[in-house]
Amino acid sequence: MAYFNVRVYGILIDSNNRLLVSDEFIRGEYFTKLPGGGLEFGEGTRDCLKREFKEETGLDVTIGDHIYTTDFFQISAFNKKDQIISIYYFVHPDGPIALETKDTPFDFAPYQVADVNGESEVFRWIEWESLSEESVSLPIDKVVIKMVKEESAKLKA
Repeated sequence: MAYFNVRVYGILIDSNNRLLVSDEFIRGEYFTKLPGGGLEFGEGTRDCLKREFKEETGLDVTIGDHIYTTDFFQISAFNKKDQIISIYYFVHPDGPIALETKDTPFDFAPYQVADVNGESEVFRWIEWESLSEESVSLPIDKVVIKMVKEESAKLKA
């Protein structure tokens, strides 16, 4: 039986014009993605994203404007029986961003990647000027990065 898997992700840009990304090790593979996660039953999408940001980063955030909802078929990278529907919002921190981040992609401690069946996550900032579709791993994230960069360029023109 096939299922829908609803995911909610956030675009958080800091005062230094950098985008927050999550470098993740999941079941032996490495991914760079936007922070967020799975919608739980009984939860709205904005509440989901607030919860996910708090769980993953420790940050309290305000959810801003909706950016995009998946409008094409995408199979899950982790379960070939799931169709992914991803919803993206801008996210604004409610206070100072006190978050441990790394400077290089996939900068995991050896213990974090020792179990090939395990999962680990570290955060990293990407300078806006360096940000591109290639900066992230997942197909829907790539669409959103392209959209956000194009919209930003239009506003500056």
